[in-house]
Parts: sequence; structure tokens; C-alpha cells
Amino acid sequence: MENEGAPQAQVVAALARPRSIALLAALLAGNVALAIGPWFVRVADTGPVAAGFWRLFLALPFLVLLARASGQRLTGIPVKTLALVALGAVTFALDLASWHIGIGMTRLGNATLFGNAGSIVLLFWGFIIARTLPGRLEWLAIIFALTGAAILMGRSLEISDETLIGDLFSVAAGLLYAVYLLTLQGARGAFGSWSLLVWVSLFGAPVLLVIALLLGEPVWPQAWGPVVGLFVLSQLVGQGLMVFALRYFPPLVVGLALLTQPAVASLYGWLAFGEVLSGLDIVGMVLVGAALAVSRAKA
Repeated sequence: MENEGAPQAQVVAALARPRSIALLAALLAGNVALAIGPWFVRVADTGPVAAGFWRLFLALPFLVLLARASGQRLTGIPVKTLALVALGAVTFALDLASWHIGIGMTRLGNATLFGNAGSIVLLFWGFIIARTLPGRLEWLAIIFALTGAAILMGRSLEISDETLIGDLFSVAAGLLYAVYLLTLQGARGAFGSWSLLVWVSLFGAPVLLVIALLLGEPVWPQAWGPVVGLFVLSQLVGQGLMVFALRYFPPLVVGLALLTQPAVASLYGWLAFGEVLSGLDIVGMVLVGAALAVSRAKA
């Protein structure tokens, strides 16, 4: 592989910068906040898709304030660009719907790990676009991803058919998230990060509401704590810290930080819901996690 020492050099350079400890703490805190989101989905008295609606809807006014405070424009966007964002937002809404359903059916560690599988999909897509074969490290990531996923899904099937279906919903969410990112690649230049999140939420929230109603889910919460916690931690704190910290770190560091999410989810899945991981489960998670880290490093 060409210049294999470059990622390590990037890591050292990133961590040697001033304020590096605070920035790294922000990156890790953002991942931890995102990892806690599934817990709120589990305990919400709405349906899982309805919880996704509230996540986007309640965050909207705060996202608008953040966009304005950052000097990012919310109007004057070309119609074609907005149409592309609307398409991406629908994909994101389907991603959230699929992932939230999966959260309720499988172990939290599995759901979180597979829900982040979009990075691996983007790695594969890059090879298709470039019409090149993967290098040695990428082939290793592919083997790790497939082996780890097979182990985790096999273990889920041993528990019940429902947990395997939950894994598949979470994998579908990871695929949809990759499509969402690819769809919005061309639109990112016309928006700032916060402005883009505003429009994605505007277009995505109604889609989630319609899906929740079609599924017959309870939409209006009797207890607001879980849905408020979901939008605060996932959409504001988690997304906010990630948007802030991502520009300061190379993809390898981001990929490694991403691995805190399934670790945190597995920990509170065990503490709060009694979800026990076997040694084989941990091996599967490590394999998929290694593939995720490599895929981010090659971003």
C-alpha cells in the first residue's frame, strides 16, 4: 500500500495540536451521546418510528438558531439543490425508521454497530466508482466485516428469529445512511452543516410521522422525558459535538472514536436490559469494529 505510515502521522499531528485534549473529549463525548440515543428509543412510550419523528421535530428550532448563529443561510437555495436534499432527507428518515425498529428487536450493541455500517458501504462504493480493486488492508476490512457480521447474526439467530430480524433492520439502516450521505455529497457546498441539518429535519420529520401513523404506532408521548432526551443527546449534543470536532481530526481518529458507540451501547444494554454478550459476540464486534475503523481511515 502506498504511504501506509500517513494515517499514523496524521494521528500524531492531530493529537499534538493545541487544545487537542478538549477536542478529543468533544469527539468522544459526541459518540457517547449518540450511543445513548437507542436507550431512549427503547424506553419511550411512543412507537420507535414516532420517537424518530420527535427527535427531528423537537430539534428544529434549536438547529435554526445554531445555523443563524453560525452565519449559515437558510434561504435562497436553488430549487434543484433543495430537491436533492429532500431526496436525501427521505432516505435519512427511512434510515432512522429502520434503525429504531431494529433497536427494539435486537441487542443494543448489535443495533449500534450495524447502524454505523454505512462507512463500510462507502468504502465499497469508492472502489466501484474508481473501478479499482481493494488493496490488502481493504480486503482485510471486507473479510473482517463479513466474518464479524456472520458471527453476530448467527448468535442473534441462536437467541430468536426476532433478534436476527432486528439485526437485518439495523443493517438496512446502515445501507440507507450510506445512500443518504452519497445523495447529499453534491448539496453540501450550498449549505453549512447546521443549515443542512435544518432542511433534512424539515423534509424528514413528516416522512417519519406518516410511517409511524401507517404502522399504527402511538405518536403522542405520555411521558416526554425519553423523547426529549433522544433529541437533546442524539440531535443536539451528539450531532453538535461531532460537527464541531470532525474538522479537527483525520478519518482514522474519527473511525476509532466511532467504536465507542457499540461499546457504550453494549454496556448499558447489559446494565439496563440484561443483554449479555458472550466471548464470540465480542469477537464479532471487534471484527466489524476493525472494519469500520479501516473504512473511516480510507475516507
